[in-house]
Amino acid sequence: MPAWCLLIAATPPAATTVYQCTDAAGAVSYQDVPCPPSARSKRLSLPDAGPSSALPAPATDTPLARPAPSPAPAAAEPPPPLLALFRCVRATDGGTYLSQNGQPAPYQAPLGMLGRFGAPLSQVYGPDHGAAGMSAPEANRGRVTAALVANYYVWVQDRCEALSPAETCAALADAYAEVERKLQRAFDSQKPPLEARERTLLEQLRACR
Repeated sequence: MPAWCLLIAATPPAATTVYQCTDAAGAVSYQDVPCPPSARSKRLSLPDAGPSSALPAPATDTPLARPAPSPAPAAAEPPPPLLALFRCVRATDGGTYLSQNGQPAPYQAPLGMLGRFGAPLSQVYGPDHGAAGMSAPEANRGRVTAALVANYYVWVQDRCEALSPAETCAALADAYAEVERKLQRAFDSQKPPLEARERTLLEQLRACR
């Protein structure tokens, strides 16, 4: 290796010259130029700081915080299924009523209530027609009368037909209007069952919207 390379390698780093100045009052100051003639001077050599070997940390991209997703809107509660309603005809008198049961249970009724006789029941059961109104058992003993047949109980069952969706909604609306009228005239003690019925009808009417 050439000698000049060794010389360069062995050369210490350059130093900085600093002057220590002490004035007549004894105050000490440091400066990079020679002291004035009136002050005592002392020359100091301070080594320069070498280049830093530490490399700066590479800059990293800080990911931006993503905003939290907004909660999804609550799904609307689906309406309940439409209530099944039936219009039923009573077997005894032909009157109609609404029911949720399309197969009402059979029941017993006097044969005279079924309209099998041309005369009204008051006449069929009256004392002038077969003496059915008499209390003495011997009055009817051995006699088959219209009153005896009319008083015979038979099994009957009401007939029911399903309402269409439009008819069902109309029936529910009528029932709700009737409950509202009753609530307007009801005393406080009478309102709880009517209010419960009102809530039930409102829930059932949701299927009609």
